[in-house]
Amino acid sequence: MYEKIVTVINRSGVHARPSSVLVQKTKDFKSSIYFQCGDNTINAKSILGIITLGATYGSKIKIIAEGEDEEAAVNALAHLFESKFEEE
Repeated sequence: MYEKIVTVINRSGVHARPSSVLVQKTKDFKSSIYFQCGDNTINAKSILGIITLGATYGSKIKIIAEGEDEEAAVNALAHLFESKFEEE
């Protein structure tokens, strides 16, 4: 298992477009991938799960992956958060 904590730094939070970008990126990996925000843990390959996570500006999200490409998966998703989902 590999994990990393990221902070949502884009002002509009994780809404529909970033959720779609995240789900598209997860399709590149075979690992099981999850996002944890507060007490909620969701499957990162589910757009509905990501949207219902309610991650707003400043939220801390733990990215968790388990599988053969877990480190690459976590780092790729962390990069999306750090680049503000390439929205700004």
